[in-house]
Amino acid sequence: MNTSLHTSTLTSLPLLARGKVRDNYAVGEHQLLMIASDRISAFDVVMSEPIPGKGALLTQMALFWFDQLSSICPNHLTHLEPESVVSPAEVSQVKGRSMLVQRLRPLPVEAVVRGYMAGSAWAEYQTQQTVCAEALPAGLQNACELPTPLFTPATKAAMGEHDENISYAQMAKLIGADLAEQVRDTSLALYLQARRIALKSGIIIADTKFEFGLNDQDELVLMDEVLTPDSSRYWPLETYRVGVNPPSFDKQFLRDWLEQYRSSKGESWNKTAPAPTLPQDVIEQTALKYQEVWARLSTKTNANN
Repeated sequence: MNTSLHTSTLTSLPLLARGKVRDNYAVGEHQLLMIASDRISAFDVVMSEPIPGKGALLTQMALFWFDQLSSICPNHLTHLEPESVVSPAEVSQVKGRSMLVQRLRPLPVEAVVRGYMAGSAWAEYQTQQTVCAEALPAGLQNACELPTPLFTPATKAAMGEHDENISYAQMAKLIGADLAEQVRDTSLALYLQARRIALKSGIIIADTKFEFGLNDQDELVLMDEVLTPDSSRYWPLETYRVGVNPPSFDKQFLRDWLEQYRSSKGESWNKTAPAPTLPQDVIEQTALKYQEVWARLSTKTNANN
């Protein structure tokens, strides 16, 4: 896709919300049009520069994973064409980067599953021997596979704010004990199935997060994005080593650049808006990271079918 879309401007449908990446429009009372823009965020701040092709790639990956995981949990896809609900002049903003989905009652939690020690989990473990306050055995190393995948829920933050890890007990209090158990068990099953599939493509899914909603029958439904590089940590299997931070097929490259950024006055970025202007080479390298994981996943999976 040659043209980038930072922010959609549909007038044929009412805008409901703009997230860090997706713009959601109402289609009647029961459906949503979700447009994946080319925006990218880091440290909960949206960059001013788009990443070309990112929205289309995220949509392709989400559709792939919804299909692969449909036997475990129903998802919000309607399988109707997104282009059919906008005016002809707006099709270019929608085509290839959108999903027409059921309108659900979103749960106020993010279902995070961690299969490997990485990022903030490793930082916490080094000082407290816990991950999200859950005690773990001594002697674990950076990037090691955890003895068993951990379910570590978080609250959903508004744009510009940070998600907050919560305990399973807190989640149960928020949404009820029975529903909390279903969310936990479903999330772990989704992660384990996805991890098996990705390993066949030479990819490790170190961690990810899922979002769920309830339909009119109060059934749990998988929604939003699923297992994209925006919501997951992907590592190449061939260079994976315990004790070393593996290169990631996601926006870790951008995060690393922002951590090292210094202004003309030698000042670092304070991780609040506005973000630094991204140089062209950072934009291009970030786009390549996203493209590589999808190329690996789609090529190997298609070859095995």
